[in-house]
Amino acid sequence: MTISDSENRRNKLVRAASRLFREKGYDGTTVRDIARAVGLQSGSLFYHFRNKEEILVAVMLNGMRRTSEAAENALARHSEPGERLQALFRAHLETLLGDLQDDMIVLLYEQRSMPAEAREHLITMRDAYERVWQEVIEAAVTAGVVDGDAALIRRFSLGALNWTVQWYRKDGPLSPTELADQFLRTLTGPARIPVT
Repeated sequence: MTISDSENRRNKLVRAASRLFREKGYDGTTVRDIARAVGLQSGSLFYHFRNKEEILVAVMLNGMRRTSEAAENALARHSEPGERLQALFRAHLETLLGDLQDDMIVLLYEQRSMPAEAREHLITMRDAYERVWQEVIEAAVTAGVVDGDAALIRRFSLGALNWTVQWYRKDGPLSPTELADQFLRTLTGPARIPVT
């Protein structure tokens, strides 16, 4: 097996585990379930991962990386505080509610299952992501786009956005982008954020 074949198989295992952890929970998913989902024998999975905990870590780190990259890419296209805030809301919900949402939902709801030694790295990544939010919100407060305490706005916004995984339906009336804009209008008032 070449390195790219191995990497491809590993990525398939992570995607399958993401879906299964979301559907059945971490505790309800077996290594055999994950291997079966990609057409492997259970023992073959251990060529790529030492155990189920290591798969969980890969799922969560993948979710955190995708979210951070989406925010970084969205912010790179904007300079105005209101536009940057809108870009951040949109990037977060598009990642969270998009086609590859399973790893993000596992990240949100299975942290208690993560091994302690890996948790520190995830917390470091999460803190860096939240610092980006804090900086963007502080700039928006300074520019008069939104009123209030920036740290409280950050906690409120991320909490509300993350909760959408509990009730959002893809066949509903709003896309993730439209929903992000609705959230932002609720936070800022319609006159402050021109929807682009």
